[in-house]
Amino acid sequence: MRPMDGQDMTISPSPLLINLLDLTADSLPAVDDVLSRAKSSVRDMVVQDGRVSGALIEDHQTAAHGLAWLATYAQALHQMHNWATALKADSKFGEVEQLLLQITFGEYLWQIYGGIQMNQGEMVRGQDMGLSQDDLRALMIPAVATLCEQGNTQAARLRLVDLMQEQSANITVGASGLDEELEMIREQFRRYTIENVEPYAHDWHLKDELIPMEVITELAEMGVFGLTIPEEYGGFGLSKSSMCVVSEELSRGYIGVGSLGTRSEIAAELILCGGTEEQKQKWLPQLASAETLPTAVFTEPNTGSDLGALRTRAVKDGEDWSITGNKTWITHATRTQVMTVLARTDPESTDYRGLSMFLAEKTPGTEEVPFPTDGMTGGEIEVLGYRGMKEYELAFDDFKVKGENLLGGETGKGFKQLMQTFESARIQTAARAVGVAQSALDVGMQYAQDRKQFGKPLIAFPRVASKLAMMAVEIMVARQLTYFSAAEKDQDRRCDVEAGMAKLLGARVAWACADNALQIHGGNGFALEYKVSRILCDARILNIFEGAAEIQAQVIARRILG
Repeated sequence: MRPMDGQDMTISPSPLLINLLDLTADSLPAVDDVLSRAKSSVRDMVVQDGRVSGALIEDHQTAAHGLAWLATYAQALHQMHNWATALKADSKFGEVEQLLLQITFGEYLWQIYGGIQMNQGEMVRGQDMGLSQDDLRALMIPAVATLCEQGNTQAARLRLVDLMQEQSANITVGASGLDEELEMIREQFRRYTIENVEPYAHDWHLKDELIPMEVITELAEMGVFGLTIPEEYGGFGLSKSSMCVVSEELSRGYIGVGSLGTRSEIAAELILCGGTEEQKQKWLPQLASAETLPTAVFTEPNTGSDLGALRTRAVKDGEDWSITGNKTWITHATRTQVMTVLARTDPESTDYRGLSMFLAEKTPGTEEVPFPTDGMTGGEIEVLGYRGMKEYELAFDDFKVKGENLLGGETGKGFKQLMQTFESARIQTAARAVGVAQSALDVGMQYAQDRKQFGKPLIAFPRVASKLAMMAVEIMVARQLTYFSAAEKDQDRRCDVEAGMAKLLGARVAWACADNALQIHGGNGFALEYKVSRILCDARILNIFEGAAEIQAQVIARRILG
């Protein structure tokens, strides 16, 4: 339409892209092409005699880790497209969902071409993976150009934030894509969190208090600790997807509460995958009911992620075992009744093959006497965030474990047994990251709406609104990667790569969201009285535990190159 002579007619274009799903579908082969070229290039750097070389992976660490991030972005775009396609078929692909999709593709396609943000201080570019400009020309197709130029615009971001302000603060931004039953579970735990967690979480954090036992009892009654344990062993037999929803919503209130179920999830997975039938019959019902609270005792002071090098030893003592050694970063160690302890049973071994897993029973401690059981002592590690269960260093000196509590009844299986739990643990951590990111968006948006500057609310300023929009967008990306990995696990398909990708991206998203929410708060964000100060501290740990981001990227790279 042309304006009449002398008439000023400015028409703002709609932020929505026409034929969006066609554009996203057409762009995916180009992304896959670049990923394939990157794999080939990095493989040439790190493969020796037909095998991936650990030494060469370390020599070319930036390239290998960059490949992991590129593969994560490619998977994220595929899952966002699949999410949107399913919603479209179900007549649920509304304006909010369209904006989330087009902004995702607009941003991530540009990053794939120009540089992927691994974290706030490190960016990886195609050249780091040995890609040339010719290789990147695979992206130079009309669909990619349209999405890059028109997908993530200020107009699109501001429109998304306008729509976000019309929605209830108690729901997610955009349809999750999950079925009705899972959404009912979400609503149930969101209500619980609003009433019983959010009003108290900041106080627990500031006072560095353990989460009250009343909360644990209530969560047990709601089935949190037996969620995925099979019904035959006293659990609910629900899916990993349900575990994601529960972890997400509880962590949205407080990561400490969202993490309570993690210990039971890990212990139950260990027993289900590696335990004897007697061990399953004994321990799983106790874990499901929270009659028994477990803690994971794996890490040592000088080994970190190198679990194969741990030195804590278990020596046969008649029919039983005696454990001696030091452990660190043990979460919720005082209140628990059983520890899953990884120890070396073959003194001649120097790697993972000499490790065994034990279900080591202990007496719960009190504030005055935290570790009353003979043969073990411990001290608290003071931490910035993630405080609700507390962290401890433990020392074992001739600590007794019953012979029947050697997991699986066999020595030398401990590392393999632990590896079997990593998929579920990382999926659950990714879900916690989504919850923490969502809590950052919650407080950031509320503050931006309430706080007035220069005669208008902060949310009226485009850069503030754009921060909120990108938070909502990346939360949905991390959510879809997490749900995808959970669905793969529910189908009994190997998903260590997918779970690792969900955890890798989710942790970065949580930190970025918390950082942006604090920035929106300005100076107040630096004050302890504001919740966002806690959320920032809580978000930071997600890039470290359950595999630091660097270790996670290395694992992903090795798997996709193998």
